[in-house]
Amino acid sequence: MSTLTQNDIEIATRAADTFTRLYYSTYDSPTRVDDLPNFYRANSALTWNGRPFEGIEGVRELVSGIPATKHEIQSFDCHPIPGSQPPSLLVTVSGIVTHGKGPAGNPANTPRHEVEGHPRVFSQTFVLAPDPNAPPTKSGEVAKYYITADALRFVG
Repeated sequence: MSTLTQNDIEIATRAADTFTRLYYSTYDSPTRVDDLPNFYRANSALTWNGRPFEGIEGVRELVSGIPATKHEIQSFDCHPIPGSQPPSLLVTVSGIVTHGKGPAGNPANTPRHEVEGHPRVFSQTFVLAPDPNAPPTKSGEVAKYYITADALRFVG
């Protein structure tokens, strides 16, 4: 197993920051059904609150079946996984997501367990792998990654 350098960790953290900003802005966009699957590959695995989905079509199925979203990211962390160069990344994200129009846009009797309308605390974990189809990066540049595994869970 290879040893990670401080430079590896700094580049991985920049990659995770870039990924997190881009992923959630895409997820919250009106074009998410077309654009979000581009973060995944045919063999990617996604688990959304215990429901499994597979690959690009699984992601498309998921996002087309849930209301529009607004994510507020509160924190993220990144851990490079040694063994490849650039390393794969384990990225954990926590925040609040509101589906649909939010509490003000729904009837007062909207049940609390409904996805739509209520802000929900979430935790999401990604395994990002270097994209072998991306052009090679120069020393110090952030590599291009895709999502190989993704697990989201509402907290509380």
